[in-house]
Amino acid sequence: MGDAPGQDARGVALYQPADSIGSEPEVSDGRPAELGPARRRRLGAMLPGRVRASGAAVRHLTVLACCLAAGVAVTWPRAAYLTEGKLPATRDGGSYVWGFWWMAHQVEHLGNPWFTRSIAAPVGAQLGYHALMPLEGVLMIPVTLAFGPSASYNLLSALMPGLLCYAMYRVARLWLRSQVGAIAAGGFFGLSSELTWHAWYQLNLAVGVLFLPLALEAAVRLRRRPGWWQAVILGAILGASLLTDQESAIMVAILVLVVLLPWLARRPTPGGAAGAAGIPGTPGTPGWARRLAVTAVTVAVALAVASPQIAAMVAQTRSGGASVPAGAVDVDYVHSGTSLPALFAASPQVISHGLTALNAVSFHGPTLDGVATFGLVLTALAVAGLAVSWRRRSARQLGLLWLGVAALSLGSTLKIGHHVYVPAAEVWHGVRLSAVMPFTWFVQVPGMAGFREAARLTMLAFVPAALLAGAAVEWLRYHAAALVIPVLVLAALEVGWAGDPAVGTMPTALPALDRPIAADHSQSLVVDVPFGVRGGVPLRGEGAGFNPEVQVLATADGHPRAVGFVSRLPASTLAGIRRHAFYNGLLTVQDQPATVAESLTGTGTYQALLAAARLDARRLDVGWVLVWPCTDRPDIIRYLQKTGFRLDYKADGVLVYRPG
Repeated sequence: MGDAPGQDARGVALYQPADSIGSEPEVSDGRPAELGPARRRRLGAMLPGRVRASGAAVRHLTVLACCLAAGVAVTWPRAAYLTEGKLPATRDGGSYVWGFWWMAHQVEHLGNPWFTRSIAAPVGAQLGYHALMPLEGVLMIPVTLAFGPSASYNLLSALMPGLLCYAMYRVARLWLRSQVGAIAAGGFFGLSSELTWHAWYQLNLAVGVLFLPLALEAAVRLRRRPGWWQAVILGAILGASLLTDQESAIMVAILVLVVLLPWLARRPTPGGAAGAAGIPGTPGTPGWARRLAVTAVTVAVALAVASPQIAAMVAQTRSGGASVPAGAVDVDYVHSGTSLPALFAASPQVISHGLTALNAVSFHGPTLDGVATFGLVLTALAVAGLAVSWRRRSARQLGLLWLGVAALSLGSTLKIGHHVYVPAAEVWHGVRLSAVMPFTWFVQVPGMAGFREAARLTMLAFVPAALLAGAAVEWLRYHAAALVIPVLVLAALEVGWAGDPAVGTMPTALPALDRPIAADHSQSLVVDVPFGVRGGVPLRGEGAGFNPEVQVLATADGHPRAVGFVSRLPASTLAGIRRHAFYNGLLTVQDQPATVAESLTGTGTYQALLAAARLDARRLDVGWVLVWPCTDRPDIIRYLQKTGFRLDYKADGVLVYRPG
């Protein structure tokens, strides 16, 4: 791959330096001159269309293959889980596996995937705000049916960093003139520790972030050639982002608005009509009617594509299933923000490479919701890229977007090192937060209150940072070529994520434990202990954190599970669970054993409660109770015995009880 500007399949030059994001060409900023657009068109016209198209296809396939290989390398051994039968040992991981299975099951049976009774059974749960990834679940159905839902989860996780890298490369080719700069921008984005961590542990967010560069490319192309087809493409991308992840869709919408709003507000200029008609070399802004029309088409297509997800979200909202305790959300506003200077610190990957001298300037976590840092090299290159491209208005806009989103990611308090500052403090639902922090105002925008994790906005900030860093590498390519390789080697020390040893792994199957359950073709319920129906926002009385293997096993044996993990747990679901005497008694014994010791004697008032729990277990058709090793407690065992269950067998350290 050379450094000459690329062309699309029609032979149209990809590189167009812009005076604003997505606008028409401007005067060069002093870099060595390359072939101008007219010269490129004349040379391209000498070649047959099929030759031009095949050359572009080969180039893109080569870059894509290299990106995928790099993504697998920097996240190793994640790809090895495909053949080793492993999964990350998290409830999120179990939920993703269950989600792929559920989507395939519902498509196969023509059912509604946004409501289920297969978890939190028999009450069920609405999934309008759950990390279900319905679009990806449908796309992965062939893999799910052929190799199982765990394979779909592992495969998509392993491929995602490379896909992110390639998508950003495509955007960078619209702004940078060299392959080297564009490839570097793609690597800084898709291979970053922040996004590879999410590919490991929060797949819905990683897949959702893929739509950031896709939407940016489509929005830029719409501005340059405001035609109906480009409007349809952008609308489809916007709708698809909502069918993947709601928080990521918010970031995609923010990015598209940043690109399109200045264009919509600009006065029409000469050449706009010709440019809108597809005539090359005719810069200008089309008339108001044209711009409003293509924008309306974009919005209409987006709503049409996302309409199933929107309908599910509206239904859950109307039923009260979207509401969360205000105090709990306000706590997230405060604690989910990033800190300074950790936001610009070195990736913890440098320590894993033995560079302990950088320990003082590296990111030390926590990594509960990502590796929220840009890294030292990316930060330095982004600043350098802004400096060398300062004369381009688009570079200044990218710098402003980067710093603005970074400020949002700080959350509702200012964290500097180990100190927390709350300037202009206010108290919301008993939580102190700052009235001057941008995120405090961001969550007051209608519809944004549910965006609880401020640090996740760093993923949006990676878009302008990666493009600016690519501009710096491109400048080095033309002015100090000998420094390109050393700089990229330093950058490579900060990319990727190899998994967290503290998280560990779990098997994709436990045949000794699950074989008898799978052999029972009834729809009897399976109750797992620890028992709980959990959500992303904690609710009072939701029970214990159950073992992550539970929802993976549910995809193999097909039995409804009493436990469940839902991103936005409806309060009505938890209330319905607690109305069942058997579940309520189990939660009471499990969570407060000291206060219910008397209940296990079967005397007095508690005798009636145990009798009600025993009768309720029969009505629920509880066929199996799995007591996992961490909860092998005498009081729970006695409760199961007094409600009519006996030990049937033990496998993989799990005690399996059946009705007596």
